[in-house]
Amino acid sequence: MSSAETTERVPIHTDADGVVRVASTRVTLDTIVAAFDAGATAEEIAQQYPSVALADVYSVITYYLRHQSDVCAYLQKRQQQAATVRQENERRFPPSGVRERLLARRR
Repeated sequence: MSSAETTERVPIHTDADGVVRVASTRVTLDTIVAAFDAGATAEEIAQQYPSVALADVYSVITYYLRHQSDVCAYLQKRQQQAATVRQENERRFPPSGVRERLLARRR
């Protein structure tokens, strides 16, 4: 085996909506990080998301550990975006009275 260092790309990409996804899958960086932070091992994550190769899970976890401040800033931004979307949806479609409206449609 050669002692030369090799550089591998982290298997993540940003899609058209600005969401960071793992390899060529629909699994998000958010998902991998949340599972890891909840105590899941790389093997458990790969088992739970079979479209992501185990080596890619390890690479993403390594990236996360080496770039925690950047990843945390990205995740915070995603949480803020989700909260904004949730508020907009609740404004457009008020959750109060949903049961009554559904029952009225049923009649």
